[in-house]
Amino acid sequence: MSVLALIGYAVGGIVFLILLSGIRFIPNNRIGIIEKRFAGKGSVKSGLIALNGEAGYQPRILRGGLHYLMPIQYVVHTMPLVTISQGKVGYVFARDGKQLDPAQVLASNATVTDFQDVESFLKNGGQRGPQRRILREGTYAFNLVQFIVITEERIYTLALSKEEGDTIRGMAEVIAQRGGFRPVVIKDTDDSIGVVTVHDGPSLAQGEIIAPVVGDDPDQTETYHNKFQDADNFLRAGGQRGRQLQVLVEGTYYVNRLFGTVEMIPKTVIEVGNVGVVVSYTGETGDDLSGKEYRHGELVNKGYRGVWSEPLLPGKYAFNTYAGKVISVPTTNIILKWIRTETGAHRYDENLTEVSLITKDAFEPSLPLSVVVHIDYQKAPLVIQRFGDIKKLVEQTLDPMVSAYFKNVGQMRTLIQLLQDRSAIQQQASSEMREKFAHYNLALEEVLIGTPSSPENDTQIETILMQLRSRQVAEEQVETYNQQEKAAVKERELREAQSRAQMQTKLTEAELNINIQTDQGKAEYQRSLQQAQQIRALAEAEAEKIARIGIAQALATEEQVRAYGGPQFQVTQQVLTRFAEAIQTSGVDVVPRVVVSGGNNAEGGSSASSNVMEGLLTMLLSERFGVMADESAKAPRSPEADALREQIRKDMEKKK
Repeated sequence: MSVLALIGYAVGGIVFLILLSGIRFIPNNRIGIIEKRFAGKGSVKSGLIALNGEAGYQPRILRGGLHYLMPIQYVVHTMPLVTISQGKVGYVFARDGKQLDPAQVLASNATVTDFQDVESFLKNGGQRGPQRRILREGTYAFNLVQFIVITEERIYTLALSKEEGDTIRGMAEVIAQRGGFRPVVIKDTDDSIGVVTVHDGPSLAQGEIIAPVVGDDPDQTETYHNKFQDADNFLRAGGQRGRQLQVLVEGTYYVNRLFGTVEMIPKTVIEVGNVGVVVSYTGETGDDLSGKEYRHGELVNKGYRGVWSEPLLPGKYAFNTYAGKVISVPTTNIILKWIRTETGAHRYDENLTEVSLITKDAFEPSLPLSVVVHIDYQKAPLVIQRFGDIKKLVEQTLDPMVSAYFKNVGQMRTLIQLLQDRSAIQQQASSEMREKFAHYNLALEEVLIGTPSSPENDTQIETILMQLRSRQVAEEQVETYNQQEKAAVKERELREAQSRAQMQTKLTEAELNINIQTDQGKAEYQRSLQQAQQIRALAEAEAEKIARIGIAQALATEEQVRAYGGPQFQVTQQVLTRFAEAIQTSGVDVVPRVVVSGGNNAEGGSSASSNVMEGLLTMLLSERFGVMADESAKAPRSPEADALREQIRKDMEKKK
């Protein structure tokens, strides 16, 4: 084989290898960026991307698979796919495109929305620089020569120069400081709102500090920016750069932090018992609603610049405190204390002290005061417009007014009068000062006066108070004595009444006893009549019985007398019978066991030793006894006794 043949084979082999080197393999998880080294059309005259086949970086990219490119003419740079993690945000920086306007900060994406089509991006007016549109979650096949993608994890780019890399890293640091790689999340529990400051768009007019609300109507799709999430629609709606009046409330917002930063501020809370007077720093000049007689400022409708005539009622408000302020005005009673060591609940009186007086009798006491004030919620804007806030009202107006009033009161009264007339002074002060307070749109509820105190190391007032206490004690004692006297009189009257009541009770009882005894007497009288009749009947019956028994005994005795031969013999027989029974019962000796006789017995006289037996026998045997019997027999009988004797005799004969 000749040398020429060998050389031909070698050249052919080299050509084949060169042609074979044009095959490019791109993995499916990567892309290929094409760089054209030379072309018949020359190099790119402007920009970075060769749109017309010039030498340079080409707009199209190679996706996963085998690709053939002319060797030596093309260089393929293998780069990763861009991945945005879940719940995070990516920022895009375009190296090529139209230049930004002098007032622009971010490139507009109003006409281009797809960053994966570089040719369409550049031909449709895409601008170079940081883009307004941000990347949401997902994987993107970007030409990393045209676009630099900044994420929280890494920066996706094909480095071209060290200086550019430093710029991109600085941008990433700014985004990180603003928390721009994550969406804005406002929770319900935070009670916060987001105040947005836009860094792009036309500037505010001279004198304006807050950009007005624009593009907030969902029906206007061309201008609705959905809380600054669509920067181009915001600017299309006429939005301006600067702090925005519109705020973000609870929710999740994907806001480009290079376009607008978000500051969290607390919600405005109006507690129960208060209203919020709004002082707006922005808006148009509105009509004055305060009236011609009110010459202390203007009140305007809601949304206009100035003090709003309608206060905020209790609740929570997403109020932008950069666009105005809300002054809380209590609608409950405000207690203002002119006491050095005490303050009211609202602490508007923390700088108030006791009022120094000079009395009519040259004493210099300090008078503690408490004033109860009420502010009508509808008049709260008038108060704020006139004084700025309640504390200024208290310290600059109420304090000198109240102090001057009570200094005048003190000069017209002595110290004792000041102490004794406290109630009257309170009523008079409440009445006279109510009109003065109403002049300031305040309602005076009550004025309360404390006990005047003496200056330090001054005991004169205490001496006066001791004298007053002694006088009061004496007056109380006099009053006590008077009351005791009245009580004694009442007690006496009470006891008299009680005595009369007791006597009346006794009289009633006596009258009842008399009636009872009268009734009992009548009953006893009737009972005695009955008993008398009973006794009479019994007596008559007993008398008749005795008479009958006596007559019967007499008849029997008479028969016995006839049987004995005379009455004296019957008597003798009865006496001896009774005597014998008595001797038997008593055990007396009938004949004495020892008889002692004296020697001086005279004739015809009685002996000292005579006994009962002798006397009895002597009487029975005497002639007198016989004479008595004869006289008894001769005595006349009663006719009634004879009749009864006769009747009894007949009855006895009938029984026989």
